[in-house]
Amino acid sequence: MGNALNHYIKPDVTPGPDVVPSFDPMLGFESRKQRVMIATKEQMESAKLPLEDRDYCAHKLLAYQSCRSDKFPFVYQCAHEKHDYLTCEYEDYVLRMKEFERERRLLERQKRLDKHA
Repeated sequence: MGNALNHYIKPDVTPGPDVVPSFDPMLGFESRKQRVMIATKEQMESAKLPLEDRDYCAHKLLAYQSCRSDKFPFVYQCAHEKHDYLTCEYEDYVLRMKEFERERRLLERQKRLDKHA
């Protein structure tokens, strides 16, 4: 079932697209590594990165863009940097989907526990 339809049918247990997690991030984990931004705000502004590219993979995008400008017109030599950036974007996407699913399942669990209590 699609997220939009699921959000319409069960709005109480489906988190929205831009909702901040409502549960403790350490719930169910003994140790969990916190994500940190490697690229600074100043670096992203000086590189004129668009807002949609200012994510956890911005440092890899900056490396890829600098490689492209250094090696132009032989941009094929930057294949490794491009692969690193696209892999980082994919892993970020998978992590966000896992966080969405975790939030959804925890909301369903809380609703089920509140119903029985």
